[in-house]
Amino acid sequence: MGDRERATARWLRSVFTGWQMPTTRPVDDSGEGAEGLVGFVLAAAAVGALTGLAAAGFRIALVHIAHWRDSLAGWAHGTGWGLVVVVAICAVCTAVAAAMVRRIEPHAEGSGIPRVEAVVAGRADPGRFRILPIKYIGGLLSIGAGLALGREGPSVQMGGSIAVIVASATRRSSAELRILAAGGAAAGLATAFNAPIAGGVFVLEELVKRFDPRTTVATLIASASGFAAAYPFVGSSTDFHMPHLHDPHMTNAGWVLAVGVLCGVLGVLYNTAMMFGLHVADTSRLPAEARAAGIGCAVGILVWCAPDLAGSGDNLTQNALLGHGALGAVTAVLVLRFALGVVSYAAATPGGLFAPMLVLGTHTGLIVGLVAVHVSPHTAPDPAALALIGMAAFFTASVHAPITGLILATELTGTTNQLPPMLGACATALLVAVAVRSRPIYDRLTDRAAAPVDARAAR
Repeated sequence: MGDRERATARWLRSVFTGWQMPTTRPVDDSGEGAEGLVGFVLAAAAVGALTGLAAAGFRIALVHIAHWRDSLAGWAHGTGWGLVVVVAICAVCTAVAAAMVRRIEPHAEGSGIPRVEAVVAGRADPGRFRILPIKYIGGLLSIGAGLALGREGPSVQMGGSIAVIVASATRRSSAELRILAAGGAAAGLATAFNAPIAGGVFVLEELVKRFDPRTTVATLIASASGFAAAYPFVGSSTDFHMPHLHDPHMTNAGWVLAVGVLCGVLGVLYNTAMMFGLHVADTSRLPAEARAAGIGCAVGILVWCAPDLAGSGDNLTQNALLGHGALGAVTAVLVLRFALGVVSYAAATPGGLFAPMLVLGTHTGLIVGLVAVHVSPHTAPDPAALALIGMAAFFTASVHAPITGLILATELTGTTNQLPPMLGACATALLVAVAVRSRPIYDRLTDRAAAPVDARAAR
């Protein structure tokens, strides 16, 4: 091999492996060669594309399972043993998902976003490759069984796990592995909700909490490539459809403020209830599988009685965004889903928090809208508009990520003329949460996920 061939071989290795500096040294954007940067960008694009394919398959599978669950509920009403069959299936699926987490991969529990956040912050080890299949299969079982959990959390953690695999295969440094994990998280969220901008912004605003050039480039490239890879399978249409909404007026500012305050209060209560439910589960003497089976039984009864109220709740969010429902029924759904979300997450199975939050936020806004129509029928804002505003405000109160809340609500619905009142409601909801010193839900969950590592470091 001549000098030119050797030089070419060295350049190709630098492109695909990056020839990174030792992990003990900080990454310096200004001092890195072009070849290493190209390799890093290619790795981020690969992470995004693989995550998009995995998350798209996960999303499509959940849609088919939800249809099968509805069909099962319909069949159960036509046979004497229908209730027993439905309850048994839901209990077994939930118990199996919990057993997979407890016995095979404990890091696959829950949303997965806190775990990725801990990895990105360097507070937790990247984990083993088997997180990916356990998260995928366990998520299908638990969400498919009807638990009030979302697909976005598992999609985010699957993206983080794919980033670990790609980083290991291309011999990236630990610093770059953490950045790629953030990119995989962005791609997972982008695919889960057809929201590539919200995916990137959420990771930068909430997970890494910084906008440095290297992290921003990797995150946005991964999010875009994930969205592009998933496009042939899930399309690019918005997840939710909105009716025509009138432009906002200052005369409705009081109702918007009410949505912000109410979402702020409920968001704080939801975070508190969620952590209390996890505390009860952590201190329970019951085996995780038995506890999950009991929760699955309760959910199975709900699936048999009212299948539309079970699962991630996208159908409930859609109805609220159309402004449908009577005040009493909408309030009952809000109370039920609030409790069901807390209980479902305590089952210690894979499943996210975003989708349940969207249900609570839209129904909170819709309640205010229905009251407004009753009090002032001629000047009240559209109930559907307040439902949309509530979606962003509740998310902001719980997560403390107002920019993500605004962008996510906009991308999910394709509606832009409600951005000014959404901004006011999000600011109000965040003010309420900050005033009562409520910490963001993912920060609290990240502390829980990183507690074992922090304890070992302290010792």
